[in-house]
Order: sequence, then structure tokens, then C-alpha cells
Amino acid sequence: MPFREVVGHVRLIKLLSRAAAGGTLPPSLVFAGPSGIGKRLTAVALAQALNCNQSSVTSHQSSVGSRQSAVGLLIDDSGLTTDDRRLTTDSCGRCAACKRIARGVHSDVLIVEPGDSGAIKIDQVRVIVDRAAYKPFEGRRPVVIFDEADALVPAAQHALLKTLEEPPPSSVFILVTARPDVLLATVRSRCPQLRFRPLAANDIASALVARGHSESEARAVAATADGSLGRALQASAGELVEARGVAQRVLEHASASQDPARRLEGARELLAKTGAAGDSEREQLSSHLRAMASLLRDVEVLATCADDRTLANPDVRPALEGLTETYRGERGVRAFGAVDRALVALERNAGVKLVADWLVLQL
Repeated sequence: MPFREVVGHVRLIKLLSRAAAGGTLPPSLVFAGPSGIGKRLTAVALAQALNCNQSSVTSHQSSVGSRQSAVGLLIDDSGLTTDDRRLTTDSCGRCAACKRIARGVHSDVLIVEPGDSGAIKIDQVRVIVDRAAYKPFEGRRPVVIFDEADALVPAAQHALLKTLEEPPPSSVFILVTARPDVLLATVRSRCPQLRFRPLAANDIASALVARGHSESEARAVAATADGSLGRALQASAGELVEARGVAQRVLEHASASQDPARRLEGARELLAKTGAAGDSEREQLSSHLRAMASLLRDVEVLATCADDRTLANPDVRPALEGLTETYRGERGVRAFGAVDRALVALERNAGVKLVADWLVLQL
């Protein structure tokens, strides 16, 4: 899709558009940020902007100058506003080149993904490095996108180092990852990093409405999507509403008793199966915790008399008001922090039951 159709990330997209138009795009970049927020879509949009038959961009630049320019651009983007979507350059999204890139069949735009083993191996990298050494066949700028670049095994990353240090003329390498810290330090040092932030709930809700959801359903899904449009698109509204019901009941249970034994009863409900049949216990608990974080945020909105139009869960306002007495102020902040730490622990493969038990004792 063209830049203009990517949801959110206005500053980064304007930065990339300006760099592509001015010939200051670095030859290698890391797109870092949580999963499902549009990093790969932005990388493909950049490849389209560089190779669109209808756009005009600089076809060559020096690697050293580009890295220095990228630093300056990252500083300059502080003045951009999220309401200004004017772009220096963008693809048409309709020409033959744009359509071929979108379908993944353009000869000069290569997307490398983990294989069946879940890893990107050295043989895959060697093939890509060899192909990138040739002049463009049908486009202006060869683009190589490593999706889930953290899946690159160390040997594959080492094989890529020389190419990142001395890239072929006009080629662009983009490493898309939710875990940039897994990349070797020598790889990170050769690639300016663009940090993609979680999307705002309003952006996700608007995208869902544009795809046919009702406004109330879109807001309910966006509230528990944790800034990820990908997660929101995969989710069932009914499942998310049910997850929110579980989170609400656990908060009410914890607020009604200080007895640890009774509180641990609430942990069992957190682990109750409410989602899709394929969801693991870990995915299920994560869904309940994201719903809980959304409720606690809304409680604080009500407790501080903030603009209630910012509520993510306005349809359960009476329940939120009931929780406000218990979770306003310091206790609410502690509870929100505990939920956040529990989500991090789940990502690091902590035991699901251990996390649920610990959390209910902190609420």
C-alpha cells in the first residue's frame, strides 16, 4: 500500500518520504517496534515509493552521506504534526510496479521471512546477497526486506555484515523486528533504527470502522488491542468483550477482599478458557490482562474527572464508576503497573499460573 494508506506513524512516514525524494535514504535501516503495528507495511510502502512508475526519486546515494543525513532527519522530525499527512513523495499504488511489489513478485523487491524452522538461515542470506549485487532488473532501487529479522541466526547476521557495511549501489536493506536487541551489536551499528510506537486506540478504531465494524464494536476491540492493528484485525469482537468481562470480575473480586486465599480464587478465572479454540493459555491470559489494563486506564480517567470522551470502554461506564472508589489514585497506578509487569513476564515465558497468582495478589 502507498504511504498515505498506512495507519498511524505519521512522523516516520513523512521522514521516509522526504529521505526517498531527496536521495538521503540510508542504505540499511532497522524498523523496530511491537508486532502488528505496520512496520512491514511501511517497508513495502517505501519499496513502492522507490520503484513506482509514476513517482520520481533519487536513484543513487553514498552510504556514508546517507547515514549522516538520517541522523539529521531523525532530529528534524520533532516539528511534524500528526494532522499533516502531506508527503514529499509517494507511490501511486496502481501502476504495474506497485501492484507487483504488493503481491511480492517484483524482481527487485525481495522479502525474506523465517522458514519452517522459525529461523532465517545463512543459505537464505547468501542467496539474497548475491541477488542484490546485480543491477536492478525492472525497477530503480533494489529493496531487501528481512521480516522478523530477529530470526536471523548469528551466522546469517555475520554473512550480512559486509553487505550492510558496503551495500551494492542504490540498494536498500530493511530489517523489520519486534526485538532489535536480539540483533548483533555489529548489525545494529550499521543500521539507523526507526522506532515504531504502538498505534493510538482512536487510529485503530478508525481503521476498523473503515473495514466495516460498527463504531462501538471498533472502540471495544481497539481498547484491548494494545496498540496493534494486526491484533485488532485478528480478534473477534465477541471474544474481546468476554475477556473484558473476565478482567472486570477479577478486579471487582480483588477490590472486595484483602484475604490472599480468596484473591487467588480470582486467578482461576483469569485462566478460564474464553477465547478462540486455538489460543494457548498464554495468549488467553495476555488478552485478559490487556483488557484489565484498558479498564484501569478508564478508571483513572473517571477518577481525575478527565474528558470522558477519551474512555476506551464507555459502554461499561457504570462498572467503571463502581471500581473507581477502590482503584483511584495510588492503588490504581500500582495495579496498572502490576498488569504491565505481568504482560512482560508472559512475553519472557514466565509460568502462566505463576503470573496469574502473582497479579491478583498485587491488585
